[in-house]
Formats: sequence, structure tokens, C-alpha cells
Amino acid sequence: MEDHSIRIEREILPSQLHFAPVFNVAVPFIDRHLQEGRAAKTAIRSDAGEVTYAQLAANVNRTANLLRSLEIVPGQRLLMVVKDCAEFFYLFWGAIKAGVVPVPLNTLLRANDYAYMIDDSGAATFVYSQEFAGEAEAALAAAKAKPGCVLKAAELGAKIAGLSDQFTPHPTSAETECFWLYSSGSTGRPKGTVHRHRDIPVTTQCYAVDVIGAKESDIFFSAAKLFFAYGLGNGMTFPLWTGGTAVLLEPRPTPDSTFATIVKYKPTLYFGVPTLYAAQLASLETGTADLSSIRYCVSAGEALPGDIFRRWKEATGLEILDGIGSTEALHIFISNRPGDIKPGTSGRIVPGYEARIMGEDGQPVAAGDSGKLHIRGASTAAYYWNQPEKTKDTMLGDGWLNTGDTYAMTEDGHFQYCGRSDDMMKVGGIWCSPFEIEAKLVEHPKVLEAAIVGRGDDDGLIKPEAWIVLKDQRDSSETTENDLREHCKKGLAPYKYPRWFHFVEELPKTATGKIQRFKLRQH
Repeated sequence: MEDHSIRIEREILPSQLHFAPVFNVAVPFIDRHLQEGRAAKTAIRSDAGEVTYAQLAANVNRTANLLRSLEIVPGQRLLMVVKDCAEFFYLFWGAIKAGVVPVPLNTLLRANDYAYMIDDSGAATFVYSQEFAGEAEAALAAAKAKPGCVLKAAELGAKIAGLSDQFTPHPTSAETECFWLYSSGSTGRPKGTVHRHRDIPVTTQCYAVDVIGAKESDIFFSAAKLFFAYGLGNGMTFPLWTGGTAVLLEPRPTPDSTFATIVKYKPTLYFGVPTLYAAQLASLETGTADLSSIRYCVSAGEALPGDIFRRWKEATGLEILDGIGSTEALHIFISNRPGDIKPGTSGRIVPGYEARIMGEDGQPVAAGDSGKLHIRGASTAAYYWNQPEKTKDTMLGDGWLNTGDTYAMTEDGHFQYCGRSDDMMKVGGIWCSPFEIEAKLVEHPKVLEAAIVGRGDDDGLIKPEAWIVLKDQRDSSETTENDLREHCKKGLAPYKYPRWFHFVEELPKTATGKIQRFKLRQH
């Protein structure tokens, strides 16, 4: 096989991918399009302008040359706090082409989160968009292991302008470490999830092509951002695999901004999360939006309540293909699909993956019973950086991955979500740790103890609920509740603040002092 090539067998599903011994994933996702006649086609479209496939390839190569000139060597990490923009593509693929490991970070986090990730990763390079300068620069000041190189994304164009638009790909293999994504764990400590060069092609072929039928004529719009696994696929790797066009929305998505983007750019595939679909439905109660360009809507990040599916179809005429994925598996591995949708379930296994539901005894459960969901597929991460015990708990051997979710199988073979296997919750499609919110609440001078659990709102979507023991019970009031809410909003990522507060005299605990959150959830 020619270096950096992929041979795909699609006679029967699942598709079989065969990688050349020398394989750098940037070649089939970037360079291939010039060879296949797409040089003049628009690869990226946004309010900032358009980028053709030829311009994309040239700027990826220039960015790789920039990293080489800065003596960033293969295997070193490049942390990215970068908005959804063309520069994200240049940095991500330029790093991969040079053998450097890009690490996109959640742009909603705070300085202490970034400082931890800088130190944990041992990053050689840190790049940030000006919109996040406050938190990013505070993190750089606080970090113990300072990156040797710091870049502002807005200055990338000027820095690469005079550099060569040619670059020889670093000779990696399909099994070489390629990029990381940080995933929060049950303790709230972020985990560097290490993905290989093979992982992106597997998700793009097995899910994007084989399940939703993505093709070259599609225009992809993901309200879910590029910094986490779901958005990374929807908004970047899927269009680059098929030769389609990616539509980017730089600001945080709202019903108004997403509807305006759909009207302006007319995407054929739209990717959202249940929280946003619920907000869009509320907006449609008093207004309208032209969604006629959309072929399929997709949802993931958290389970989609059946009621939202039904209301969305009634309001728009479109069905939502709900599925479940993870940072560790990179994208969706169980999904509803065109012609096979069961509202309120995550659908069926994606071709190319396997699933099993395991009981507490370590054996598969009987049909209809719930248990821990394990999956296996060729896109699963190699390990967690610097966390061997968590790697052992999650990457179970023989290719199996413990998702941390509890599931049951319906009689007709659909997977039914039952909740998390630990105390983590997803808010707006992003994992949220109760421990982090509790720690912030306890910082307040009036709070003695705090516990956070997940609670469904009127749409069935999970939000944080706070149970508070005050130092002085006489402070229990609406004023204190408002103070605590604002305290969390100022100190945490904006989606993490508690929506409900309960002031109690004590929290239920075990004999060893651990809070029994399941008792709080029962309320």
C-alpha cells in the first residue's frame, strides 16, 4: 500500500479499514482532497469567511513548518484553548502532520483547570484565542511547568504567512499516539485520553458514512463545539473525510444563533445536544425558523428524552437521530438511524462496534435487566495519561471499554439508558463533576458542607441540584440562595451552577463519612 493510504472494504457492514504501515492521518483528511479535485471547493464556511481545500492544505503545512521552526518535536503536546474557527483546523492538523500531539481543551473552563492540564500534560506549546485570554493567561501564570512556547490563535496567520506551503508528513503509523482529549472522571480530576491515528478514520467511516450516510455534497453544522469528541467529529473530521463543507459558529450556541446559521448556510446535517434542542423548541413556540435544508438532525452528549424527540418532530417535521458516544470511544457507538428510530432509546450498536451489559457479578445480565455498559471498537483510546489505575478501571483488556453508563436492552434490541454508574452528570452534553461544584460552594463563608446530585428539569434534562448545610441555619433564605448561585457562576464554567438549592441540617453519610448521594437523589 502507498504510504498514508487507507483501503476500505464496504461490501458488507461493518466496513473494514486497512492502514498502510506508514500512516499519518493528516494525509487522507487534508492532502487527499487536492489529489481528488477538490482544491477549489469550500472546506470551511463561517462569518469570518470561507476556506477552500487548497487554502486549508497550504495553511496546515505552514503551521507544521512553524512548529518545526519553533523546535517543537514529535510527541510533544500542543494545548489548544481555541474557538471554532479555521485556525483550529490549521493547528490541529498541522500538529498531527508534524508528529506533534494536539490537545483541544474545553473553552468554558477556568484558569485552575487549564493550569492543571498544562502541568499534567507537560505541554511544550499553549495556544489560545483572545476571547479566553483572561483564564488562559491566569493559567499560564499559575502553572508550575511553563510551556516553552505560547501563541495567540489570532496571530497564527501572520506567523505562518511567509512559510512554505509544503511539508513532508512525519512518518507515524495507525497505532501511533495522535491527539488527546481531556475527559473528567468520577473524582472530577481531568484525564488525558490518548487517541491514535487510526481512531478518527474509524469513527468517520463507521458512524458518519455507514450510519447517517454522510457524503461529499453534505454541509455539516455542529452546535456542539470542536473542543470535545462529539463536536470534533461533527464539525471537522466528518466533513474532511467525505469532502463536504464544515459550517462553524464561533460564539456559544443559542437558539437564535443556531437558527440564523442554519438559515444563512443551509446545512444538510445538523448536530446538537438535548439541552439545545429543548431551548430551540421553546424559541419555536413564539417564532419560526427555516430548517428545510436539513436532511438529518443528530443528538448526543446526554440521553435525549422521548418527549423532546416527539415535540421536535411535531414542530419541524424532522426526526432526531439520538446516540451515545464518549471521549474514550471518540464518537457515537450506539445510535438510532434513518428508518430505525425508537424515541427514548439510544438505538442500536453502530456497525464496527460491540456492546455487552454486565452485572455486578461480572457476567452479562439477562435480557431486559440493567447493568454496566461495555463497548469494543477500533476507535477506543489507548490509555489515560499518567493515570494507570483509572486506565485499568476503564480500559478492561481485550479491547473492551467500561463506559461508566448503566443500560438495559429492550426486547427489540434497542439500548435503553438508565443513568450513570457513578455520580457524574452531563449538563448541556458536557460531563460535570459534583465534587468540583461542592468545592466551590464550600468556599463561600456561609457554607459548612455541600452535596451535588443530578436532577431532571421539566424537559427531563439533567442539571445540578445543591444540598447545603449552612454554618448558621438562620442564614437559610432566598438571598443566600441567590448569593450561592452567583458565587458558582463566577467561579465555575457557566453550565455548572446549581439550578435548585435545599438548606438542610445534615447530609446523609456512611459510617466513614462519605456522603450518600443516592439518598439525596431519591428525594
